[in-house]
Amino acid sequence: MPQAETPEPARGALRIAADIGGTFTDVALIRGDGTIATRKVASTPDDYARGVAEGILELVAVETLAPEEIGEVMHACTVATNAILEGKGARTALITTEGFRDVLEMRRIRVPKLYDPLYEKPPALSPRKWRFEVEERMDFRGAVLTPLSEASVLAAIEAIRAAGVDAVAVCLLHAYANPAHERRIGELLAEHLPGVYVSLSVDVLPEIREYERTSTTVINSFVGPPVKTYLNALRDRLAEAGLPSDFFMMHSAGGIVDARTVMAKPAQIVECGPAAGVIGARAVMLDVGHGDAIAFDMGGTTAKASLIEGGQLLRADDYEVGGGISLSSKLAKGGGYALKLPVIDISEVGAGGGSIVWRDRAGALKVGPMSAGAAPGPACYGTGGTEPTVTDANMVLGFLNPEALAGGAVPVDPELSRAALSRVVAEPMGIGLDEAAHGVHELVSTVMMRAVKSVTTFRGRDPRDFAMIAFGGNGGIHSVSLARALGVTEVIVPPGAGVLSALGLLYADIETSAASALLARIDAVSAEAVANGLTALENQVLHELSRGRDAVELIHEADLRYKGQAFELTLPLDEGRDLTPEAVARLREAFELAHERAYGYRLADTPVEFVSLRVTAQVPKGSGALPEYRKVAPAPERRRQVYFGPQWGRIETAIIDRAALAAGPRQGPAIIEEYEGTTIVPPDCSARIDGKGNIILTLPAATAAGALEAAE
Repeated sequence: MPQAETPEPARGALRIAADIGGTFTDVALIRGDGTIATRKVASTPDDYARGVAEGILELVAVETLAPEEIGEVMHACTVATNAILEGKGARTALITTEGFRDVLEMRRIRVPKLYDPLYEKPPALSPRKWRFEVEERMDFRGAVLTPLSEASVLAAIEAIRAAGVDAVAVCLLHAYANPAHERRIGELLAEHLPGVYVSLSVDVLPEIREYERTSTTVINSFVGPPVKTYLNALRDRLAEAGLPSDFFMMHSAGGIVDARTVMAKPAQIVECGPAAGVIGARAVMLDVGHGDAIAFDMGGTTAKASLIEGGQLLRADDYEVGGGISLSSKLAKGGGYALKLPVIDISEVGAGGGSIVWRDRAGALKVGPMSAGAAPGPACYGTGGTEPTVTDANMVLGFLNPEALAGGAVPVDPELSRAALSRVVAEPMGIGLDEAAHGVHELVSTVMMRAVKSVTTFRGRDPRDFAMIAFGGNGGIHSVSLARALGVTEVIVPPGAGVLSALGLLYADIETSAASALLARIDAVSAEAVANGLTALENQVLHELSRGRDAVELIHEADLRYKGQAFELTLPLDEGRDLTPEAVARLREAFELAHERAYGYRLADTPVEFVSLRVTAQVPKGSGALPEYRKVAPAPERRRQVYFGPQWGRIETAIIDRAALAAGPRQGPAIIEEYEGTTIVPPDCSARIDGKGNIILTLPAATAAGALEAAE
């Protein structure tokens, strides 16, 4: 008689979140009393799942909890992003319509460096030798022009088998209008190549634009196997540790979904870690009464920027990943791989604490995008890294604790930083070590300014109209330098800033979205076509969430453009299915206002048309209120010499903690050291703490006034 399975132990109500960064894995939970508990552990590139499980167990142990008290695990990771940036995804084949084999090579006309004749576009994720044409053809209405030749499909399958690829992407011309041929190819692949990861464009992106659809589908297959392997490994690690093995993942648009659904469309988590940080930043800013803010997140490998405007996140569905900067700007495109899925509008550059400092062949100083990461790490870690990094420069300046980081968890040796920076920068350039370190600090701010401009000036916004919220392990160190260059006069550093991406996971709601093509003029489309399209999308998102219509909030949107344009704007479809002439007039006016703000003009005599319909389903899940700031007695004040640049030189500087600011505002210079990170207060700035525990840094307005023009 078979033994009965041991029932799963009853789980507690606590929710814990883990976010993998290039150097550290951050873990956070909200205690029963409403305060936060955090932990930073070194990321484990050989097996990221191990670092996540160890970090969670370490925090659980520190908080004297049992694993059974954890009810849910929330997660964000860089597995998909790293697979693309490092070119270490699956060996991916592409099956496409005869004559369209080279769509990935042709891309779009635009390039990111207009006057660089030596510019080279990044190599296709599916090389030409693994791209196969099949005989078939649809027109843009979905009518069959050439029936699918299954013989050509079987020939392609045999070639794919011989090539030994791990994944296949299928993208046929006009499949968004009629998916029949792609569905049949999917059936043949499942029959003849079981175990190979397959993506169909009709499942990933059933919308117009052949290059974007092909690129997105290939990305999905390219990252599919490594993401699936990682998620399965993490599930096993969590189960072994007695933690919930069914966990939630953040997706790039800022919602959370069951990890099992991510395996079918892993491209949706390419920017999940940065998205979690922006979710956390928005929650903090709304809590303190700021509706407009630049979210600045600087970690160990990259720096990210996003805009919060009127309390709302800015989202996009036309993103590029890779190519030195990941962004969704329509003014700077062509450098990366097109990813046409909903994302929070985030710009990302390769500049973090672990970014390597180097000189090019002409002797010019450079920072990144290469990173020392968690292994071997910055030189000062003494774990094998020999190249100087941004962290080493900050160590030389005196910005960082010369004994240990992360509350003593990471011992450091400043002499290793001095030796590395002297060898690579100071001696070859004939400058002092302090000047070399300060030059690196200022240079990385210039690099990061690209990310901020991509979400502000490139969108017609003036950064001086916004506050800045700084987070990530290095956000507080570099925020003032960056804010000064942009003309921003107020920087906010929230409690737990170094792990805000992990906290953002706890603030997020369950959310999923779907889109479908609808190419028609808004004043000529039938109400029935719009209604049927929205209904189909509603049914799709409800099925993905396994919830009834009364349990979710449904948001309707539409992609609109002037007829003949090659780009769209996404607007709320507040009228839903009720497209009366008055509703059409209001929709057109809303589009023209948005177009004028984005591009500076209107085309009053040009028809406006639908391109796609979108439906998003949301289920409230996040913590209703932000954690309380746990007040503690301030630590004894210490002092050390810190170099703030040639204007001030080395100054004896107070080293305090956040709690010390409770006594009142503090004029710089000061350095605020915490477990999660460090905040720099230069001599001409001041710092105070508000009732929520946020550090408010104030820059002198006179200094900042003309900074942006000078930076241009």
